Amino acid sequence: MNPIKKSLSSDVVIDNVIQALEGSVKRNLTEGLLLSGGLDTSILAGLASKWHKPYCITVALKGAPAPDIEYARKVADLFDLKHHVHHFGEDELEDGIGNTIKILGSFDPMEIRNSSACYIGLKAMKQLGLSSVMTGDGSDELLAGYSFFFNRNKEQLDSDLAKMWENMSFSSIPLARSLGIEVRLPFLDPEFKEFAMNLDSSLKVGQKDGQTWGKWILRQAFESLLSAELAWRVKAPLEVGSGTATLSTFYNSRISDLEFTKRKTRYKQEDRVNISTREQLHYYEIYRNLMGVPYLSAENGRKCPECSGSVNDKTTYCRICGAYPI
Repeated sequence: MNPIKKSLSSDVVIDNVIQALEGSVKRNLTEGLLLSGGLDTSILAGLASKWHKPYCITVALKGAPAPDIEYARKVADLFDLKHHVHHFGEDELEDGIGNTIKILGSFDPMEIRNSSACYIGLKAMKQLGLSSVMTGDGSDELLAGYSFFFNRNKEQLDSDLAKMWENMSFSSIPLARSLGIEVRLPFLDPEFKEFAMNLDSSLKVGQKDGQTWGKWILRQAFESLLSAELAWRVKAPLEVGSGTATLSTFYNSRISDLEFTKRKTRYKQEDRVNISTREQLHYYEIYRNLMGVPYLSAENGRKCPECSGSVNDKTTYCRICGAYPI
């Protein structure tokens, strides 16, 4: 497939994007949708509703700010979708954290904050009797949705995207598998994935009203399906939208300075693991109880300088502890 260049008329490019993603969604229809109200899941909700009304779930931590709720409700109302906000408390969260750590083999705080919310949403879907769920995974990786892409020139952006595509992984896949449900990712459908990779990168990061936006062409293409408010919503990771971003503050309040120093010193000496925050300490102690000490199970080869676990030769990120760059 030839790259689609920005020199083509905008109407042609937009039509191509709409047709490609519409075909992918039609091939990947599911009973349910994890709906954050962000750009990606809002588009999936709108396209899927042309053939089938997926049951939508939004997750939110009780007592924490969870902006996804407001946006997801707007999407559900717009497309007349059944929508349930699943509020979870500390007990359900701790269960989700433990299972997420066990399934992913990670104590990376950012990963756990995001993926435990995903796990809780998938589990809620299963408890409602749904056997297949759609997520918006893959759009940010294919279409440069992350803010660290914004200050790159075209050559740098092309290089960074190519590297990311070599190491993409999505926690929703093993999390859903562990629960015995099927997850489908329309943005990673082989045909759409090839299409998106071949889009000229200058279509992926662009300007609107003096602001830089990732997934620029996707926003342009689906503004008429959604609304300007939804299409140009600033990206908010699941931890922010669901409220689990507050966990770092929560764990800071539960461990004293003296106890934190004592325990992180012990793990540095005995386990060769550098613990950076109280939140990470909490996750590591769960990991250690479930998985053991990273260096004891590490394979021959490259080791993470922060946790001594095995890392891929080509990656700059440790999936076990979250160290970056390495």
